[in-house]
Amino acid sequence: MFDEVSEWLDQVLEDALETGIPKEVTAFGFNLYEDGDYDWSMELVGTSEFDMDNEDWLCNEVTDFDTRDDPFQWNQKAEWEEILKDITCLLKKYLNSGKYVNVLKEKSGIGVGFVDGNIEILYANIAEK
Repeated sequence: MFDEVSEWLDQVLEDALETGIPKEVTAFGFNLYEDGDYDWSMELVGTSEFDMDNEDWLCNEVTDFDTRDDPFQWNQKAEWEEILKDITCLLKKYLNSGKYVNVLKEKSGIGVGFVDGNIEILYANIAEK
């Protein structure tokens, strides 16, 4: 599934670069949703805050890069904990070798989590802290 996530994220970030990432964006977050019947979706948002000690930073959304209307969607027979673990692994892989990893890592941080759950920090730009 890495190839599919990577292709989606490449397209989202390519479009964002073309239209311009808002200056207010200081971090990126991947919001996960359970859509029912083992259907899952993920969107990418840009936030105006990043705080490793306060997970509410992800609520300070500046943009959803049009991914709310066009999220990454998949079907996987699993519980939410396994989905979070799997997506976290895929996103970490992207952060090691993805086409636009530099765009993501130039901000203060990157997190992932279900919209009603805890956030896992995937990356923190220590130079920014």
